[in-house]
Amino acid sequence: MFELATRLAGWHSAGTPFALATVTAVRGSAPRDPGAALAVHPDGTVLGNVSGGCVEAAVYELARRCLDTGEPVTETFGYAEADAFAVGLSCGGELDVLVRRVNPGDAALGSVLADDDPVALCTVTAGPAELIGTTIAVRAATGPDDSRTAVSCAPGAVGSTGSAGLDAAIVADAAALLAAGRGGVLRYGPAGECDGDGVAVLVQCRVIPPRLLVFGAIDLAAQLCRLGRDLGYRVTVCDARSTFLTPHRFPDADELVVDWPHRYLAGTDTDERTVICVLTHDAKFDVPLLVAALRGPAGYVGALGSRRTDAQRRRSLVAAGLRPDELTRLRAPIGLDLGARGTAETALAIAAEIVAVRTGHGARPLSTLCGPIHGSAARPPNRSRQIA
Repeated sequence: MFELATRLAGWHSAGTPFALATVTAVRGSAPRDPGAALAVHPDGTVLGNVSGGCVEAAVYELARRCLDTGEPVTETFGYAEADAFAVGLSCGGELDVLVRRVNPGDAALGSVLADDDPVALCTVTAGPAELIGTTIAVRAATGPDDSRTAVSCAPGAVGSTGSAGLDAAIVADAAALLAAGRGGVLRYGPAGECDGDGVAVLVQCRVIPPRLLVFGAIDLAAQLCRLGRDLGYRVTVCDARSTFLTPHRFPDADELVVDWPHRYLAGTDTDERTVICVLTHDAKFDVPLLVAALRGPAGYVGALGSRRTDAQRRRSLVAAGLRPDELTRLRAPIGLDLGARGTAETALAIAAEIVAVRTGHGARPLSTLCGPIHGSAARPPNRSRQIA
């Protein structure tokens, strides 16, 4: 839902009610994850999608009806093999969709749309009729300096289910999910009992985006910036040469930094979600930068260069004191073997490797694997079983 927030904020601030359809659960090879959303304005304008096109028309009709009645509705969509023309998912999966009307006075959703701070949006998706569609927005606690910090004390919350016990349970558990940076489905009894399962609550978390640090103001960096932003990263390009580091050359970067790469990295925040791409392939920049990067917490560190360049660079890194276990973290030459030529294809190969490392998948052709396409890593097919 958060990818629609900017447009939905305009609708909400204008006092316009709209219908919001949200994927609440998926089974099998469904094309979108829980939290995917489609919104419908009273004038018929549509934002987002819940299935990549398979069931959008049916969800749109549900949304129009919900706008008229104000009553939330839950529908399950799947593939009906007996009727090839039935509304369903051609991928063979199944998904549940909750459609509800968002009114101008919806404080919880309004709070979420008001800014882009970290927040957990909690929506009751199953349970007693009076609870379905109710929402609570849970924000991170603020530290003494009024900056956003990890949730360590009572977080701020807006909205209510109408049950004090259920509200308290949702806020506490959603705060923990927000602190961990992930969403999920919570289950309770109708009054918030932890051993009940009659009430289901979808928690969608908006967290500070991970960082993509690109070192080297070259054409490839510009292509990588574009892909990085599409993948949800906050992109910084750093280079010591101000002549090449201009907004005109890097329109998709969130930040441009003129500094020596290793000095900038030493003074900036990184974590296990951080991606570092070293594209300078110049030893005076690469070696001190990579020593710092490989000793830090970044989840991905890659460096551009030929195999000859990489071999010499690794010798220099060892000479600079890097241990073998630290050096094994370096992904160089950077990118997957796609047969890439030119900057656009090379950027794609790098982005593909970043995704594969983040998800832990093997980056093999889906046609050689079996099992679910989305979610957990697919496994190699059992050839003897297939042949039999």
